[in-house]
Amino acid sequence: MQNSIQFGHLLEAVDNLELQEQETFIDILQKRISERRREEISEDVRNAEKEFEAGLCKQVTPEELIKEILK
Repeated sequence: MQNSIQFGHLLEAVDNLELQEQETFIDILQKRISERRREEISEDVRNAEKEFEAGLCKQVTPEELIKEILK
């Protein structure tokens, strides 16, 4: 993703905000980050379901999974 504003310039701009505005900015940013993470997790789940339906993976027990991870 191309940044339209340099990170340092963004920090400077936020520094120039009033304290209440900075707190509001942080709140909005945290909510947007949470939403992006939810979207990424949802996409991962959809992809995993497609792989499972296509027979590209198999069900395993937790013990089998741990064995595979620790190899």
